[in-house]
Amino acid sequence: MIVLGLTGSIGMGKSTAAAMLQRLGVPLFDADVIVHRLLAPTGAAVSAVSAAFPGVAAEDGGIDRALLGQRVFTDPAALRRLEAILHPMVATEERRFLARSRARRVPLAVLDIPLLFETGAERRCDYVLVVSAPALVQRQRVMRRPGMTEIRLNAILRKQMPDYRKRQCSDFVVSTGLGRNVTLRRLKSIVRLLRKRGRR
Repeated sequence: MIVLGLTGSIGMGKSTAAAMLQRLGVPLFDADVIVHRLLAPTGAAVSAVSAAFPGVAAEDGGIDRALLGQRVFTDPAALRRLEAILHPMVATEERRFLARSRARRVPLAVLDIPLLFETGAERRCDYVLVVSAPALVQRQRVMRRPGMTEIRLNAILRKQMPDYRKRQCSDFVVSTGLGRNVTLRRLKSIVRLLRKRGRR
């Protein structure tokens, strides 16, 4: 089985690419979805996060992610504390996903990890695919998001590996600035290639 890492900076179209890969029948592990589940009511991380960050518990029994984000966004030590809680739990879910995929004998599985290179997760992948778009397109997409500001966007970009470095470090680069049909065609060709390799 081939393990393909999917990544891309904010606003580059990673979520769109992930949805396309799933429509093509590729099993996909979404690290963000797992984090949301861990922080939801009855989530496995709720008690540990509540203890580490008093006041972030929501009325529904989960974690107020917006409030938690404010606490860790400008505090590297707080972010490290949060990551120390969440990363092992996400890693456990990832291992389960890969074990299930291997048991089903699928030729290709995708790990959708936003900070793939920044966390060293590329070492767990056979290949890496990065989605990319011109900086102007990226900025326009992100600034349409509710609550986004130039200051916040610049702070996020400072924490991410620059797009040009991600492209240099990846096996496949998919441009998402040319329209969805172009993106889908490119993804189809990559999936065909890697499924062949995964069946060997």
